[in-house]
Amino acid sequence: MPLELELCPGRWVGGKHPCFIIAEIGQNHQGDLDVAKRMIRTAKTSVVPTAPSFRRASWSSSLTYEGPWRDRILRSIPGGRRTGEHKRHLEFSHAQYKELQSYAQEIGIFFTASGMDEMAVEFLHELNVPFFKVGSGDTNNFPYLEKTAKKGRPMVISSGMQSMETMKQVYQIVKPLNPNFCFLQCTSAYPLQPEDANLRVISEYQKLFPDIPIGYSGHETGIAISVAAVALGAKVLERHITLDKTWKGSDHLASLEPGELAELVRSVRLVERALGSPTKQLLPCEMACNEKLGKSVVAKVKIPAGTILTLDMLTVKVGEPKGYPPEDIFNLVGKKVLVTIEEDDTVMEESVESHSKKIKA
Repeated sequence: MPLELELCPGRWVGGKHPCFIIAEIGQNHQGDLDVAKRMIRTAKTSVVPTAPSFRRASWSSSLTYEGPWRDRILRSIPGGRRTGEHKRHLEFSHAQYKELQSYAQEIGIFFTASGMDEMAVEFLHELNVPFFKVGSGDTNNFPYLEKTAKKGRPMVISSGMQSMETMKQVYQIVKPLNPNFCFLQCTSAYPLQPEDANLRVISEYQKLFPDIPIGYSGHETGIAISVAAVALGAKVLERHITLDKTWKGSDHLASLEPGELAELVRSVRLVERALGSPTKQLLPCEMACNEKLGKSVVAKVKIPAGTILTLDMLTVKVGEPKGYPPEDIFNLVGKKVLVTIEEDDTVMEESVESHSKKIKA
């Protein structure tokens, strides 16, 4: 059984707990505080339990001053802002993050963010977020991982752009410092094509890391792949959300609009119910059908009292009253009949010598 951990106060993940859904706002708020609040409300309306997740970075600590990004123009951004300028436009101030956190607490939803550099982790730690989200771009940043793990807060670690060998190293680094973490299978493409989702990695993670919960972070369009991830055992599910997929920006097309988010939650909860129990048995809900269609062992011919049963005397049919179930037919061979059984009559317990009762109720 995978380890259970308290990701947020009172909200456990792993084991038999329901999948925890993270509605990643990221930077789809377009740098607008009111839009960010509307998105938090959307997450609250659609998902319980959940946490809206933002991205927090000090961009001078995350991007080099010299490099291809400096002269690259984001053509999808109004005004053609340069990358660094656009990133700063989308970044909220410390005061604005505190305002968003207070708003989330006011409406009753957990609030966190991906700290995309060590300064951001320090700020989020001061902000007292319930858990740290480690974005795929920092998963192989081992000094950053060590610093984040030492803070002692639960960690959700995405694995986009990483190899299995790297993820083994991540596990070995984080585990001794902080046992409360989980991995998310993730492919860093926006939008993600179905054949690149590689949901089977979830099962591999479960085998290799049996003492931590495993989840999925999806960038595909629609909800089917994410629901399938939950069916495979994902205990944390992260999806980007947006208010409008047509807005400018690379994340919006791979994000879920409010109606899709609500449908995702309904589908996930339905699948969780459908997973049910691994125990195979006749269920109470099947009794009516069993009464109508359940078959019993019956006499293929008239069997006089004292006869030793052979297989050619018996057959299987729907009959009343219910007698021995079909799976008992071989066990009846060689038993003595105590009373005469007419052709097509059900073979009952009291009709056969020394045979334990196995009739289905």
